[in-house]
Order: sequence, then structure tokens, then C-alpha cells
Amino acid sequence: MKPSPDRATSTVSPRADVRVTLQFHPNWPSNDGLVIESMARDGVYRSQFETGLSNGGLTAFVGGDRWRWESRLFEGRYDAAPASARPVYGAWNRRCDPYGGAVRFGSSYLRLRPEVTTRCTFCFPDSVFEPVDVGGPDLLPHLSRMADESALDYLDDCVEAHVHGGLRFDTDVEAIVLDPCFIRTEVEDAALMLGCPVEFHPGFRASPDDFEPEYRGPHIIELARSLGDDLNPEVVGMAARSGQHPAQHVKQVWHCLARFGREPRER
Repeated sequence: MKPSPDRATSTVSPRADVRVTLQFHPNWPSNDGLVIESMARDGVYRSQFETGLSNGGLTAFVGGDRWRWESRLFEGRYDAAPASARPVYGAWNRRCDPYGGAVRFGSSYLRLRPEVTTRCTFCFPDSVFEPVDVGGPDLLPHLSRMADESALDYLDDCVEAHVHGGLRFDTDVEAIVLDPCFIRTEVEDAALMLGCPVEFHPGFRASPDDFEPEYRGPHIIELARSLGDDLNPEVVGMAARSGQHPAQHVKQVWHCLARFGREPRER
């Protein structure tokens, strides 16, 4: 289904210029609503230190792993800073992938304006591995070569980006790019309130039969089957909101959909 012209939306081009992108799940729970609704209320993109939410590990507190990594990466710059001053995380979308630069972390993403790149730092591999190659935009050719030569899985070979100085939707975001399953839903309604253009990528969709059991384990395939035969980000988001399944298992169902559910199919 195509978005109607009166919704002020468009289809994202896979030939778009390289940008920093920030991946997220718009329909996963946040406080008393959805992540995208919290974003629309705030007008700014908040770090894990503020929200307590993450699509990776939950260690953003003083003395936690994320706090320790940031202290090392940024030479103590944020050790005594308020949570609102800390950087937010994305990826350098070096492949100009229409699905975003780090699909492991969400079905949708923000594509940032090119001028925001100048206040970003980057690293490879992910900061969880405590990389030594960390720097500004001048380091991107080196980091991109490292990522290209790493032979890591598609979900894991991202050049990580750290956006410093805050991130407003109305001034810093070129577009929010959603999965087409969110067309004419409360997710699109909230996205249209962010003050930036709304676009759609080709979409994630698959049957659990498309997943390789060894990728995240047979128990994840079993959970995926319990959710239905036709999976998309809305179905996985419903599972995340239900509270009926371990959060880590729902994330791993998403990993399978992200890995095996894009068109054209990649294995």
C-alpha cells in the first residue's frame, strides 16, 4: 500500500547521500505510550541515560558499562555532566542502505542533516567492544574500510556514530524513515508531529519459516511462530508491548526479521 499524497510522505531513495542514521523501534513501549509518541512530545531525541530504554544493553547509569565506555571514549567529558548533555548513538550509513545504517537496533530511523556530521564522533567496532579507533569525520574512510573488511554479520558491521550537542527533530533531522506497515497508523500520526519529513523504506516482512534456526536459536523460532505466520515490525512491536515474553527474546525475533525479512532477501 502506498502513502496518500495528502499525508505529506514520500518514498526514500536508496541512492540518497551518505548520512548518519539513528535506528529505533517507534511502536515499542515507552512509559505510558509508544516510543514515537514520547519523541513527538519531547521534540528532541533522548539518550538511554535519560529514557532508561535501549535496543542493546541497559547499562546507562553511573558505574555501568555504558557509563564506563563513554568515560573512556570521550576522555571523561561527560562524567559529571547531566544525562541530557550526553551523546546519542547512531551509525554512519556507509552503504546508503534504505533500511538505515544499523538495523539491529530498530525498524525505523532518523536520517540526519549533513551538517550534523561535523559534531559527531565515530568508532568501529561497536563501543561495547571498547574500540581503539575513535575519532571525528576525518576517520570515516579508515573506519569504513575496517567495517567492510571485518566479515561480520550484516547486523553487526556498523560504524558507530555519537551525536554530540543534542538532537532536535525540527532542525537536525532530514527525515524520519518508517516501515510501510505503519502507514495510516498512530505511528505515522505521531511521526508527522516531529517537524521533519516522513518517508518509508521498502519494508521488513517474513514468515518464521524464512529464519535460520541457528541464527538466534530454535527457541526464538518457536516464539516467532507463536506470533503468527506473517511477521512485520508492527507484529514484533505488539509482542514487545504485551509484556508476555522475555524482552531479550523479543529483540532476537526482531534480529531474525531484520536479517531475513528485507527485500530483496539477503542471506
